[in-house]
Amino acid sequence: MSSNVPISSSNITAPTPQNTPLNHAPIAAGLSRPTVPDITEDKEEENDDHDENDLRGQALAMVQGKLAALIGKNSGYLESLPVEVKRSVEALKGVQVKQNEIQNQYKKECLELEKKYLAIQKPLYERREGIINGSAEPTAEEIEQGEKQSLKDDEDYAPLPKDVPSGPAAIPEFWLTALRNHIGLAELITERDEAALKHLIDLRLSYLNEKDHEGKPGFKISFVFEANEFFENNVLDKSYLYQDEVGYSGDFVYYKGIGTEIKWKEDKDLTKEYEIKKQRNKNTNRTRLVRKARPTESFFNFFSPPEPPSDEDLENGKYDEEEIEELEDKFQLDYQIGEDLKEKIIPRAIDYFTGKALEYDMMDDDDDDDDYEDLDDDDDEARFEDDSESEVELAPRRRGPPKGRGGAPANASNVNPEECKQQ
Repeated sequence: MSSNVPISSSNITAPTPQNTPLNHAPIAAGLSRPTVPDITEDKEEENDDHDENDLRGQALAMVQGKLAALIGKNSGYLESLPVEVKRSVEALKGVQVKQNEIQNQYKKECLELEKKYLAIQKPLYERREGIINGSAEPTAEEIEQGEKQSLKDDEDYAPLPKDVPSGPAAIPEFWLTALRNHIGLAELITERDEAALKHLIDLRLSYLNEKDHEGKPGFKISFVFEANEFFENNVLDKSYLYQDEVGYSGDFVYYKGIGTEIKWKEDKDLTKEYEIKKQRNKNTNRTRLVRKARPTESFFNFFSPPEPPSDEDLENGKYDEEEIEELEDKFQLDYQIGEDLKEKIIPRAIDYFTGKALEYDMMDDDDDDDDYEDLDDDDDEARFEDDSESEVELAPRRRGPPKGRGGAPANASNVNPEECKQQ
């Protein structure tokens, strides 16, 4: 991923003399809190602090307001350059076009390389599926290699007894356990979902080809189920589509996700809750019982991904700032889960089943802490007194896709970058 903003366009420009976002402005970046002389020495200390904070806040708001007024305005610098220098500037843009073409080809070849090595790993994935489901017997060599790795991970590991009868032995609820041991997915799986996910027998990765979804590049995650009492489908697919060309950062940019329509059996739809309501006929005064369905949280909402807003809707102001932020969060979550399934859970399923992967996931979260600094009491108190004026985030929001793995849907070219601030 090259951006933490999921609702964005591939043609959003970088900061220039014409368009410098406030949060990246050189002045704002090094701006310290203004100091204000104490003009109320005869008042109590509490009032001194309060007034001083007010004045500081006013001064800071004034500076930020002036900076905000500069956003998107032409500084006149480029226009002031001599024509021969302008020719050089345009020539550099031409060189950049060629660089972009090479980067685009490089990323496409990387994608082909991923496909090649997925094909090489396919026999191992099939072997893994057989062992998990009890259709294949583990070999002595596989067990020996596994025990060596266990001893390497834990010096107190006790080797298995050698007198155990050989034969296949299925691992119950393997994939449900692996999914629950992923920090993000654990938040999505409800107790009701677990009953259905117990029937999950394999997770598979594949890449889209020219016949899939208008020939756009991308990948597909397939959830393979045994026959169950919840839905008719044996396979639930979730496809992630990229744009045809790489984005500004040089990475593939997500276009949208497409999920399988789940064919729920009667009264088994886990994405809905049902309630019984009484209704009275206005004419006859008779009452009846009506069952109404309402959406509810469920892992299986994953197969009904959010639709990217159209440029037209954004231009017409169909979405307000709060709705855009809500869409942003939905896209970030959707694409992060897809990437984690592709890059982490499927290739390292056994590590998620045993919980080994949790150690590394927690290390990633610890790295995020470096992006934040402690607030003093005054800042924290001010944050709660006037939330509408503060840009402080007291808790990190879920990240978008990992770096280098794509960005976001394209259909949002007119989103104000100040409305979708980077984390």
